Amino acid sequence: MDDFVLGDRELDVMGVLWDLGSGTVAEVRDKLPADLAYTTVLTILRNLEAKELVHHTSEGKAHRYHPRVARKTARRSALARVVDKLFHGSPEQLITQLVEDEQLSADDLRRLRALLSTQEKKGRTKR
Repeated sequence: MDDFVLGDRELDVMGVLWDLGSGTVAEVRDKLPADLAYTTVLTILRNLEAKELVHHTSEGKAHRYHPRVARKTARRSALARVVDKLFHGSPEQLITQLVEDEQLSADDLRRLRALLSTQEKKGRTKR
């Protein structure tokens, strides 16, 4: 389950489940940014369940879906794929691209420098 690919609609549904903690098809559908049919949302949830990314519990006649993977894990998996496919496995190239292309404020840059400094210090203590 560490390496998985999510389509845009699957990401939307997972985002709702992460925000809510769990949800029925109707609850998820109500929170989605796009107006999707009930059956479409149900199909997406079933596909996510087949991928073992969600599971359901019975709640009367409805099913309540729960994420089985944390948002952070999904981010890590998606980012690893992007770094591998678009940046030849180089996180440095990704960071360079982000810094060059994004309009970063002085505060953003200050936080990035602090984070990099902390990571650098951790790296020195591991050796």
